Amino acid sequence: MTASKALRALREAIVLEHLESENEHEFDAAVGTFDHPHCEIIATGQVFDGHAEVAGYYARLREAFPDQRSRLVELHHADDAVIVELELQGTHLGSLHGEEPTGRAFRVRTTAFFVFDDARLVGKRVYGEQVGPAPALTT
Repeated sequence: MTASKALRALREAIVLEHLESENEHEFDAAVGTFDHPHCEIIATGQVFDGHAEVAGYYARLREAFPDQRSRLVELHHADDAVIVELELQGTHLGSLHGEEPTGRAFRVRTTAFFVFDDARLVGKRVYGEQVGPAPALTT
């Protein structure tokens, strides 16, 4: 069933609020955009379910990449999702998976599916290269 224009607008507003909250490092607000926080990182197979796990993931991510920001490249609507292509950039200054920080800057394109049940954000699936010690790092 195709989402109505009003439902699409509401979903888009939720996704944009989520992305802006991440950029502002307002992680409680980002987690709060979910009806039930659930985040999957497809490249690593990691699944974070529930407020504590998703909030913990954000805390580790920002420790590893304290200046990470995303820039929206494209946004598309599907029947049960909003799909965004993002350009992520930042600097690897802390450990995400036990690795030594490289101190190098990165810029990488990624895609995220924000999955909805009607107007409720119920999941986020991130596709693309793992941002970490080696992939897509540039100086």
